[in-house]
Amino acid sequence: MSLRKLVLGCALAAFAVVPAHAVKLTGAVQFDDNHAFTKALRKFAEEASACSGGSLEFDLHLNSELGLEKDYFENMSQGIAVDYAIVSPSHMSTFSQQAPLMDMPFLFRDLAHWNAVMEQDALAPLAADVLEKANVRLIGYAGGGTRQLIVNRPITNMKELEGLPMRVMGAPIQTRIFEAINAAPSVIAYSEVYNAIQTGVIDAAENEAAGIEQMKFYEVGPHIALTSHAITVRPIGFANATFERLSEAEQKCVLDAGKIAGKLGRDIESGQDSEKLKAMEAAGLLTTHPFIERDKLLELAAPVKKAYAEELGATDVLMAIEAVK
Repeated sequence: MSLRKLVLGCALAAFAVVPAHAVKLTGAVQFDDNHAFTKALRKFAEEASACSGGSLEFDLHLNSELGLEKDYFENMSQGIAVDYAIVSPSHMSTFSQQAPLMDMPFLFRDLAHWNAVMEQDALAPLAADVLEKANVRLIGYAGGGTRQLIVNRPITNMKELEGLPMRVMGAPIQTRIFEAINAAPSVIAYSEVYNAIQTGVIDAAENEAAGIEQMKFYEVGPHIALTSHAITVRPIGFANATFERLSEAEQKCVLDAGKIAGKLGRDIESGQDSEKLKAMEAAGLLTTHPFIERDKLLELAAPVKKAYAEELGATDVLMAIEAVK
């Protein structure tokens, strides 16, 4: 074979494996490479890139480089700056009143119930509302952290909880639930929580173990009240404006990869949650305190959950979630 033919053959072979076009997608996450969210988004990029034959390229920005989750969702809704991200449902409430239902405290009985809800797609009606109202697709569900109270003093019962000044996320249901259990909630930006506890603006916040570790909340709130008031649902959002520009094959890759990445995120975070909390306690960074009146919390929260679902026209969704075995 002549040198000319050999070079031409190599060039044609190289051309055959390069996509006819490449779409660069920008992702965002508040955390570093060690966080479950980041690992889930890396998995999403890996799976979608492989599925698309490389026509989808991914650029994930870490450590709040592109702002906070609220910013990511607003950008995805507008089809600018951020194409994919994991966002708390509470940050979707400006667009979709129904979205925060999936993040409602005391929604899930336990981890098995929570995972079954994800696998059986019981949240589909909420995802449809987000797509309609915000133009953002929910393509997978990560999360799995069990949220506890982070406090600057021990809290073990209803009397000690009464009037507790604490930070909650922005969705109204968060405030209503914690008011119902007799705390004193206020909405504060996530990035301001550490300083707010440190300076005495609030005495407490609530988060799962990964967030406590990442943000070092134990330095200002070393007492963890084990209320287990929520198991997180953290949807992987994808800008629908971007989605609609993709080919049909690329769209399928995005949807399939989102489900795989969500499952990985759930496995990582739900598996690591209790281990992280135990490790921080063993290291002397924090002290956990059983909440001895958790049944009372459930009792006080129940009518608020029901009323909230009725207001949103989502009673059927709540009933479907509660019916999942």
